[in-house]
Amino acid sequence: MRAKQLVLVTFPSFFSVCCASYIDSGSHSHSDFKFHVRNYATTKTVRDSYDFVIAGGGLAGLTIASRLTENTSFTVLVLEAGETGDAVADSINPPAGTYYNSLVGTSYDWQHKTVPQPNANNRMLSWPRGKVLGGSSAINGMYYIRPSQIEVDAWNTMLSSNSSSTSWDWNTFHSSSKKAEIFSPPSSDVQSMANIQFNTSSYGSNGNVHVSYPGHTYPVVGDWTPSLNAIGIVPATDPASGRNTGGFVSTVCINPSNWTRSYSKSGYIDPLPPRANLDILVSSTVTRIIFGNKDSNGDVIATGVEFAASETSPRISVNVTKEVILTGGTLGSPNILLHSGIGPKDVLDAAGVAVVSELPGVGQHLQDHLAAPVNFEAKIETAGDVEASGSDFSKEPIVMSFINSATAYVNASTLFDDATGFATGISDAFASSVSNLVPSQYSEVVEGYKAIYQVTQKLITQDVGQIELLLSINSPKTITMQAAIQHAFSQGRVYINSSSPFDPIIIDPQYFSHPADVTILRQGIKLIRTLSQASPISANLGAETNPGPNVATDDEIDAWLAGVISTEFHPLGTCSMLPKSLGGVVSANLQVYGLANVRVADSSIFPVSFSAHLMSPTYGVAEKASEIMKIKYSPSATATTTMSSNQASNPAETDTNTNHNGASSPLTYSLFGTIIFAAIILIVSSVL
Repeated sequence: MRAKQLVLVTFPSFFSVCCASYIDSGSHSHSDFKFHVRNYATTKTVRDSYDFVIAGGGLAGLTIASRLTENTSFTVLVLEAGETGDAVADSINPPAGTYYNSLVGTSYDWQHKTVPQPNANNRMLSWPRGKVLGGSSAINGMYYIRPSQIEVDAWNTMLSSNSSSTSWDWNTFHSSSKKAEIFSPPSSDVQSMANIQFNTSSYGSNGNVHVSYPGHTYPVVGDWTPSLNAIGIVPATDPASGRNTGGFVSTVCINPSNWTRSYSKSGYIDPLPPRANLDILVSSTVTRIIFGNKDSNGDVIATGVEFAASETSPRISVNVTKEVILTGGTLGSPNILLHSGIGPKDVLDAAGVAVVSELPGVGQHLQDHLAAPVNFEAKIETAGDVEASGSDFSKEPIVMSFINSATAYVNASTLFDDATGFATGISDAFASSVSNLVPSQYSEVVEGYKAIYQVTQKLITQDVGQIELLLSINSPKTITMQAAIQHAFSQGRVYINSSSPFDPIIIDPQYFSHPADVTILRQGIKLIRTLSQASPISANLGAETNPGPNVATDDEIDAWLAGVISTEFHPLGTCSMLPKSLGGVVSANLQVYGLANVRVADSSIFPVSFSAHLMSPTYGVAEKASEIMKIKYSPSATATTTMSSNQASNPAETDTNTNHNGASSPLTYSLFGTIIFAAIILIVSSVL
């Protein structure tokens, strides 16, 4: 009888280990256990202490969590304010769902807004950001576009006075980005119809996130690059290699084995077998970092992280033995620092937060891509028309894989008859801009503004995209061409005005505060009008409906722009990787100045804008950050303690036992556990 009791007591814990972690619904009865592939924790199951606590389960956070826990001696907790996203998988996974079933404006979106913008008709502009595991990679448009080598190397040059030996030059950055990628070429039919050009060697092949092309396209997409070529914008035949000026059809994050979105959760977390050293806790907002004493260098040591489900929920804390890693993005990471007492003293004092370490650059150097659309009547069937038909064809996964990705980056010499003269005018405005446009009283931030301004000015006369053009056909009976400024001279900031971490962060990008931005975007609108007259794309276009023929002069275009401009969803700079003397927040090793063991590793660290979409460079930052920490804490790690990347987190391409994103299904693990259970019962029965 004692043996029977032993089996009955031991089995549940054995079963849960074999299958996966569980979600606690408040009771530990057998019926409450729901088995999952992923390591979702609860407030009752989290440990008291972890080696690493990652604040933000978005693109970078999940990448780093997966990489660090390849080393079985590391324990990692990910804290994510949003939900898992599993309940809205039908919105996340179909690529075209980003248009037709979007999560923007729902509880899975932070629903941020800027303060009223004087140069945008005093509008409060929406800034959607993903509030879900995977962050914005779960709700975005899936463009996967690298910056140019010129831009990355310009950023790296700004670090020359930094004492760290870590390099962020093009070769290093490109290598880190490729580690994230599984590249797949388009089908021959799609490649031919869309006029797609690429170089396989410019992409990675053994990573975690699928970088590919839609499985379905439309003839108008193929008219894009020859029409651009007709007006002097040559095709970019290898845009991932460091030179992206010209026209091309970009790669997108789609898994071609099942035509679903490929994002940080589906690529780095869902495919993992249960990892005892990784916990992910959702619905948990980080409220502050807890600090202790200073180390021998005078840097403050983080000892824990505090979090809560809501403003009125109990505050819970976990201890940290190695590092706190902030991956909340351009808004979330500075928000955590500020509420932890790290930032400009004037901001902290006004918000009622005690200063732990004064760091003037936190929240500063904010830059963004600003966009405006030109709409035309469509003479052809668009993707939006197909979707609106509601036909069975429109619902096929391969058809739903189509997303807009026809792109062009246009340099200043194409936009302006005299790009050098335009750059000279920007140089002449330097002193007045420094005096009037820096949103900070601190000399370090002013010096950083100067450095960023001067680098951005130099890019005007180089072969770097100043305007991005995008083709959009996801609306019925409409074809849209969008122009977006890539290197704004207007810099803003984010800050807090309350001691509650549940109050929204204040966003002031100071859009169009520098007149050069208006001029550049105006030229982009004029270029779209020129392109619309070029063959062969002109045959697809009817009348211009927005802004229309009544908006023709420079003044009329400028007035129209003030009423329509919106973010292109690429903000950066608020935790800039710059020397502290330039208002920097993190060193080249991503360590926050003045803090012994806190890093930031997300899009907030870029101090200059890129002619790119930020998903690709942010994966590069996350991969590089993981490498930095692995080297620091396990320099002689061996195969006995560290799993290889492919063992650890390489998603399956196709498998009848995988779910829609390549991860093993909960059913697989449940069946496995059942088989184990049956085997144990048979063995015990035979023994007894």
